[in-house]
Amino acid sequence: MPPGNIDRHGSSDRSTHQRINEQIRISPVRLIGAQGEQLGVVPTAQAMEMAREATLDLVEVAAQERPPVCKIMDYGKFRYQQSRKHQQKVHQQKLKEIRVRPKTGDHDVETKINQARKFLEHKDKVLVNVLFRGRELQHIEEGQRIIAHMLEKLVDIAKVEKAPSMEGKRMTAMLAPKVG
Repeated sequence: MPPGNIDRHGSSDRSTHQRINEQIRISPVRLIGAQGEQLGVVPTAQAMEMAREATLDLVEVAAQERPPVCKIMDYGKFRYQQSRKHQQKVHQQKLKEIRVRPKTGDHDVETKINQARKFLEHKDKVLVNVLFRGRELQHIEEGQRIIAHMLEKLVDIAKVEKAPSMEGKRMTAMLAPKVG
């Protein structure tokens, strides 16, 4: 950049650099207005004047086109929004575990169901475990009753990814959040 030409937006990397205002030297340009309306092919000086009147910047958005496409916009705001897009992170789905026992009380099971609901609303998978100890293994139907009750209460927000099954001394079922 020539020493007399000051870049008021402080851009240093040239690979993603967009020419703005006085940096646009080619004339004429295809102009897009501040609200996205097509203003046609106009001389660069006229486009600059229109941008100044709107107290916005003239930004070259497609330099490779003939004539180049320029848009009237607030360049600082545009750069900020671009940086926000890069910072937004997609939610990483986690596996949350809910553990109960066959002797767990009804109210405690309801609390566990509410916790599982929160996990599912947060788009996490839920693994429901019913743990059996000692003689409880002779009453597997009690564990089946608890797990069926939990799945029934969560059917509106979740789909059963893995049906209830015995794995050693525990009965497990996997729930995934419903899409849409």
